[in-house]
Amino acid sequence: MGFFIPRHWRFPKVIWALLILEFPFTVANLALFGIAAPNLYRTILWQEGGMHGYNSDPSTVLYAAANHRPVKTPLVWSNFQTQFNLVVGVFSMFVLLTKFTMFTVHAFWPLLSLIVHLALVALWAVSIHAQTAPDTIDPKRANNGPPWYITKNCNVSSSTRIKGYCMQAKSAFAVSVVMLVLFATHAIIAAYSLRPTKEARIAHDQKVAEKKAEKELYESSPYDNEMTADEQWQHMWELQQLPRTPGTAGGMRSPMTPRTKAFNSLDGGQGHYAREPHQPVSPVAEEEHGQWYEGRGKGQGQAV
Repeated sequence: MGFFIPRHWRFPKVIWALLILEFPFTVANLALFGIAAPNLYRTILWQEGGMHGYNSDPSTVLYAAANHRPVKTPLVWSNFQTQFNLVVGVFSMFVLLTKFTMFTVHAFWPLLSLIVHLALVALWAVSIHAQTAPDTIDPKRANNGPPWYITKNCNVSSSTRIKGYCMQAKSAFAVSVVMLVLFATHAIIAAYSLRPTKEARIAHDQKVAEKKAEKELYESSPYDNEMTADEQWQHMWELQQLPRTPGTAGGMRSPMTPRTKAFNSLDGGQGHYAREPHQPVSPVAEEEHGQWYEGRGKGQGQAV
């Protein structure tokens, strides 16, 4: 059996369910990261964590720069983390609308889905890594795990406003995890659908055999093997120039003779050979007409 790439899904209803489920989470993710951009609460949560001793403080970077010991801002508190999540959210919405349309018209094949969702899995994995990156620039308040707003209850916040920011950041992280799971599920189903079933292999082999037979028949045609394209065109032109058969000009019509005209008059104009009188006739047809008419006359006891 030949190798081929299936274009049909194993579980199309599951794909529909995933697409429908993906929509609200994509909208929520885009809204949460859109609100957070460019820096609504990132620095505030960083400072709040430093005040409680959960992580470094933003002033750590300033003191290090003043002492000519520049340190890099932790990834979890960097502008890159916020902007990257926003871009990924916008891209995910674009992909969702595109693949929903393509899946509706049966053009979103498993191989294409696998490529797209593996890319999305990689992007969201980077996003989650950025949201949970460690903060170790301050040895006294080093944090090798996720930030405090993920691991701790938001009630530890010093104000209601910061508590609201904490809940937003926690929700954005939760939605990011759900998005990663959804895209990973898409990729798994796509990979599984790329493994053809026995019925699909049989149907593919039959289709290949039919195409091969048609190709062999086409190649074995004497006109294709012995005549070029110009010769075939010349041959068709010559056939069109051949004279028409007498009595067929303007369409196939039966010949008309004086005898058939007289017979049709006697027969009430309903005879089988009633045709227009101006059509030419061959001698053989006229002779056959006369013999048939004479036989008919004798059978009825009439003189010819």
